[in-house]
Amino acid sequence: MTSKKVYLPQIKVPATYMRGGTSKGVFFNLTDLPDSAQTAGSARDALLLRVIGSPDPYGKQTDGMGGATSSTSKTVIVAKSEMADHDVDYLFGQVAIDKPFVDWSGNCGNLSAAVGSFAIASGLVDASRIPENGIAVVRIWQKNIGKTIIAHVPITNGEVQETGDFELDGVTFPAAEVQVEFMDPADGEGAMFPTGNLVDDLVVPTDVVAGGVLNATMINAGIPTVFINAKDLGYTGAELQEAINGDEKALAMFESIRAHGAVKMGLIKHIDEAAGRQHTPKVAIVAEPVDYISSSGKPISADEIDLNVRALSMGKLHHAMMGTAAVAIGTAAAIPGTLVSLAAGNVERESVHFGHPSGTLRVGAQASKLDGEWKVNKAVMSRSARVLMEGWVRVPPDSL
Repeated sequence: MTSKKVYLPQIKVPATYMRGGTSKGVFFNLTDLPDSAQTAGSARDALLLRVIGSPDPYGKQTDGMGGATSSTSKTVIVAKSEMADHDVDYLFGQVAIDKPFVDWSGNCGNLSAAVGSFAIASGLVDASRIPENGIAVVRIWQKNIGKTIIAHVPITNGEVQETGDFELDGVTFPAAEVQVEFMDPADGEGAMFPTGNLVDDLVVPTDVVAGGVLNATMINAGIPTVFINAKDLGYTGAELQEAINGDEKALAMFESIRAHGAVKMGLIKHIDEAAGRQHTPKVAIVAEPVDYISSSGKPISADEIDLNVRALSMGKLHHAMMGTAAVAIGTAAAIPGTLVSLAAGNVERESVHFGHPSGTLRVGAQASKLDGEWKVNKAVMSRSARVLMEGWVRVPPDSL
């Protein structure tokens, strides 16, 4: 007689499901994770993959917390900061949907807006820094990229205020405004423009793009990003998701551009390595402002924006705009001569208002040139955040 296999009960892990900007993800306090997942490595990745429901060959993440888009397949780990003059450390994991892969190579700017709120609610910020009423300034060390983020979190009666009348295109309901400052957003390990040029000739296969050469601005600010003129790829820059995400040939073209841009930026040595670095760099198209109807049906007038931008994340056109890509847009717009600045009129500016598929977004950035190198002190934007659910996520014990 064969013995019956014993199946152990699921493991409960304290977690909070939060929206930050136009993204949402599962947030963890580092010390709440199982011991094997409190340090970087395969055990941590395996846990987060199972929490989100990846890899899913069906592309739906039905058996997990993910929402089957790059904006909703995200995880965050927050801890008391090990850095001086910072409150918390923030680690972001972008979880692939159909592959067993967690990308730790970059930040999520949208979820950055939720980190301060989560940190306060979790008791990770010293009580002396939290007013009874007013704004709590949370100093965040972004561990993926080694940068400081400052979140200005509204507080009412000693608790995080999540409700309000701030409206953010790409988010259905209003909430409290959270101002987020990305300090010195350029890549700390290299130049803001890794090739030394504001505009480069990016060589790609001729079967990808006719002629095999594209003008490109490649910048390390917020997140490494490759900007291409929309018209050079046959687009107006006012496209919505279905115009690109339903076109497999277009998606393959953008992925090839992204891979060749990653090599040119020095992020990888060979285009074959791009498959293992899906989160970075981003690729975006820019165009002069034109009228269009956003995905919500809201008319966007060319008169109210400085330019149009469409960006891809994890191989798909984003439904709005990634927060880190918005930092790259704001930074590039502040530097005359970049493709972003040229699309916006090529004038000196300290903020830019751009159109994206869900509406518009304004981001501020101040740029200056020192010893021949461009520098941006900080980029600023307003987002919102709120808790969607809190308690525990459950995973089978063989996930660890």
